[in-house]
Amino acid sequence: MAVNEYREDFSSLIPALHLLINLGYTYLPTSDELSARDFKPSKVILEDILKEQLKKINKIEFKGWDYQFSTTNIDKAIHTISDIPFDSLLTTNEHVYDLITLGKSFEETIKGYKRSYTINYIDWKNTENNVFHVCDEFFVERRHSHQMRIPDLVLFVNGIPLAVIECKRPDLKDAIKQGISQHLRNQSVDEIPHLFVYSQLLLALSQNQAANGTAGTPENFWSIWKEDFFKKEQEEIEYLINKKLSESQIEKLFQERNDWQKEKMLELWNSGTRLPSTQDKMIYSLLRPERLLELTKSFIIFDNKLKKVARYQQYFAVKKTIKRITEVKVDNPRKGGVIWHTTGTGKSIGMVLLAKAISLEPSIIDSKVILVTDRVDLDDQIYKTFKACGKEVKKATSGENLFRLIEENKANIITTIIDKFEAGLRKKNLKAFSRDIFVLVDESHRSQYGISHASMKRVFPNACYIGFTGTPLLKKEKSTALKFGGFIHSYSMDNAVKDKAVVSLIYEGRIS
Repeated sequence: MAVNEYREDFSSLIPALHLLINLGYTYLPTSDELSARDFKPSKVILEDILKEQLKKINKIEFKGWDYQFSTTNIDKAIHTISDIPFDSLLTTNEHVYDLITLGKSFEETIKGYKRSYTINYIDWKNTENNVFHVCDEFFVERRHSHQMRIPDLVLFVNGIPLAVIECKRPDLKDAIKQGISQHLRNQSVDEIPHLFVYSQLLLALSQNQAANGTAGTPENFWSIWKEDFFKKEQEEIEYLINKKLSESQIEKLFQERNDWQKEKMLELWNSGTRLPSTQDKMIYSLLRPERLLELTKSFIIFDNKLKKVARYQQYFAVKKTIKRITEVKVDNPRKGGVIWHTTGTGKSIGMVLLAKAISLEPSIIDSKVILVTDRVDLDDQIYKTFKACGKEVKKATSGENLFRLIEENKANIITTIIDKFEAGLRKKNLKAFSRDIFVLVDESHRSQYGISHASMKRVFPNACYIGFTGTPLLKKEKSTALKFGGFIHSYSMDNAVKDKAVVSLIYEGRIS
């Protein structure tokens, strides 16, 4: 039997399964996952698994006692998420996203008291309370047809398909481009969009090539992921890709494959230790359980009819910033700094993601985020970006209005032009002393460090100031930035050019 017939399995698909299993995913052969779908390939949620998890991770706290949700409401919760009418890919996907991140309220009567309580589909606080499964050759029936599409790998959290992977042979010239093309085709309205309305991450893999996107991501916006692993993480990846599966895991993995495939794969596994590939690194970076949940919950936004997942520079900038602002001593202001990401690399989206991360940070109880620009057009752009991303935001119409919004606690996210600080101060000498006020300053090289900055400091003396810029800083500006907390994260034009070049070469099949 020719090796070429199964080269995709040997080089990409089975190694991906091997790593995912060692990361904590339970492998479900086709017969098992079809059984969990009542043998209906038009269904994409593993409802039996979801039902058990909804019972496990949800409870009602009432007068010091815990109660279970009724079977009726558990069934209603399953029906709510599994039988969503299909509108369009992104409209339905956003609806699903709200359900899985916010949960759904149902009325329960406890000891004669009727109240609404939330059923959560995923336990976002405790990763280990969720269950993770992976299936290969996942048969899905096309809409208005009995024909099938078969994505290579589908990853489930509590029975909900959150990630889809296409694997390709490394000897194909345009392997990643083919994988992305399959994703895009399968999302079409007459294909299997009812799978992708649940998906949060999409990957195209081919051993030493890898790209990622999300539902609706156009081909030219799929991206690579770079991560500088510490020694411990590097050793963990090497351990996981070389860790042998148990006998029972091997039997399950190959129970619906032929004996020759099993013998060949065992021969490859026993041929010696291998080093991590690009595919391995992306799987580890994006799909290990805690990271998949984190990216889904905190690093996805819907922006003007597009769904966006953070690129690596945005993710690490936000992570470094949150780490910095939460490492605070009693009664001391939080330490700020400057994020320098070259123009055209998603700086505005980075600000939105940071504001979202601050609002979700459990250690900051009552945060206020103020986004400051120095031009009306920038203020409009930032405001529209937040609105388009579904974030509640108020635009300060004047200096007095700005202070009123803060004083009366009428908004958690406010956009303003820096001159309004000056105008407000001239009319009323107001101050807000909370250290849980976060002032995010766009194009900070222009407005962060002059007279206007002094005005901001007088109004919010204990606030945390975080500057964003995409323009190369002059020597003087760099030294000034250091006085205000230094650089938090940088992503230069050289990085951007290199990343774009790598993506282009992958798509052209010139990197293997």
